[in-house]
Amino acid sequence: MKTILAFLLLTATLAQSSSNAPLLRVLERFTAPTVPAMGPKEIPVRPRRDPDPTTMTLSDLPGSGLAQHPMVYIGEGDNTIYLVDKGKIIWTYQTGLGNELDDVWLMTNGNLLFSRMSYVEIVTPDKKVVWHRDAPPGTEIHTCQPIGLDKVLLVENGTPARLLVINIKTGRTEVEHEIPDAGTVVHPQFRRARMTAAGTYLLPFLEMNKVVEYDKNFKPIWTYEISSPWAAVRLRNGNTLITDEKDRLAREVNPKGETVWEYSLRTDLPPGMVMPGSQSNVRLANGNTVICSRGGNGAGLQLIEVTRDQKVVWALYDWKNLGPATAVQMLDDPCVPEKPGDCQR
Repeated sequence: MKTILAFLLLTATLAQSSSNAPLLRVLERFTAPTVPAMGPKEIPVRPRRDPDPTTMTLSDLPGSGLAQHPMVYIGEGDNTIYLVDKGKIIWTYQTGLGNELDDVWLMTNGNLLFSRMSYVEIVTPDKKVVWHRDAPPGTEIHTCQPIGLDKVLLVENGTPARLLVINIKTGRTEVEHEIPDAGTVVHPQFRRARMTAAGTYLLPFLEMNKVVEYDKNFKPIWTYEISSPWAAVRLRNGNTLITDEKDRLAREVNPKGETVWEYSLRTDLPPGMVMPGSQSNVRLANGNTVICSRGGNGAGLQLIEVTRDQKVVWALYDWKNLGPATAVQMLDDPCVPEKPGDCQR
């Protein structure tokens, strides 16, 4: 009887979790019998699986390894999109050698939107490309964001850099703004751009050491100076969570520019943990922050999850199965990713 009750409780818990996290409901599409091992547009990648020279004791790492969260996972230099569920990689999509993956979104319709420097693309669970846009000559695309299911925001690094919102159904460019003062070198201009819940645009200028928020008419309304901001997201509480790549830290600032929370990979990691770089951060519904690292040729942790009081509750070290962690999307969060501002707490 107890076994039956435990099973029913587990079933009810999983059902509740799935209803609160809409992305969990689409995962079965990625393991359907019709999903090919390689899609028609996939290009095989030689996985980067470097040995780790650190002295971390893996058995002492907190959390449940790959089983901690279902997630979409990408990293520079590996060029494979990984879909992880229940501690296993259930689906991959390979984009060939060269260039880099920097941004990725699983949407509630089951499609994946991602950027790969030379293009931005949407692919289905059965690996069919349903939308593709090449970067114009002399430009790069590192950032993308779904705006509803019919529009995509992207930035073309270039001279000048441009922010665009494109209707993928009609092909029409509905928003186009030149971005001033983005820097003279194209490659390091931007790695992230986000539309906020208020409809403003939040841009971290990686080369120019500042984060700027623009209104709908692209007039600057908020600026925060910080070294090498790789990513910036507007949280539901009105604060902004920023990744400082050079100084290897995550910092949350309020609208006045005051620091309200910070975590440094240089000084705050527990003894014995090594994490050589940081690129993007994710604020979870439980208030914790996941910090991504591109690694150092296989050295160090790929992800950590940190509480508000700076306790590391999860540390991922799995170079056997995954490459570096440039960005992740946690699929157990109760949010709709194509609704701007919904997935950052």
